[in-house]
Amino acid sequence: MSLFQPVNLQCPNCEAPVIMMAVGSVNADRRPDLRDDILENRFQDCECGECGESFRLQPQFNYLDSGRGQWIAAMPASRLRDHLQLEDEAKALFDASYGASAPAAARDVGGDLAARLTFGWPAVREKLLVRQLGLDDVIVEMMKLHILRSVASVPMAEGIELRLTEVDEETDEFIFTWLETASEERIEYITVPAELYRAVQGNPEGWSAIRARLDNGYFVDMQKLYMGDGQSAE
Repeated sequence: MSLFQPVNLQCPNCEAPVIMMAVGSVNADRRPDLRDDILENRFQDCECGECGESFRLQPQFNYLDSGRGQWIAAMPASRLRDHLQLEDEAKALFDASYGASAPAAARDVGGDLAARLTFGWPAVREKLLVRQLGLDDVIVEMMKLHILRSVASVPMAEGIELRLTEVDEETDEFIFTWLETASEERIEYITVPAELYRAVQGNPEGWSAIRARLDNGYFVDMQKLYMGDGQSAE
């Protein structure tokens, strides 16, 4: 089931107290509307009753969509640098819920789930979109690396991330957007032909070393290649 509990917040504009229902877990099989809200960038939005300021509670919940074979430990963007610790915690939670330590019936469900760890709303949304489109999220991350190497000027900096935000089926193009993580504000976007996805997919040997590093654990995101693991992403 999907679980919510009341939390006391403070309006970032007028500092008035705000109470909202914070999500602890989402079961998209039973509540597909919550999945839709994430994809529409409106899940966990809140409005201050005093000044009308709108703001969004950062993600900290578990997401299950057994129909699409997806389990996500969604964490706040501010915890990104703790990804190694949180990856271990996510694995322990998954093992207890659907993995080796779970009851047999739960293990049957878990055998079809791809487990992931994300940080911030853009990352959660991207994982849902990628699964909806039937794409391999590791290949999508490798596409991003290709983009960074190929574009002369990119707005990459602390707190800026590159996300797949849309696929235009009419033009057969992928739309990637640079976003400010905290505000989710769109800074710039780039369109790339879907042929790039097929080219990366069709060259497993050329990308094998990068794929091994991206697919090593629940945190499947190119950002981890730049976070002090002592190895170059080249």
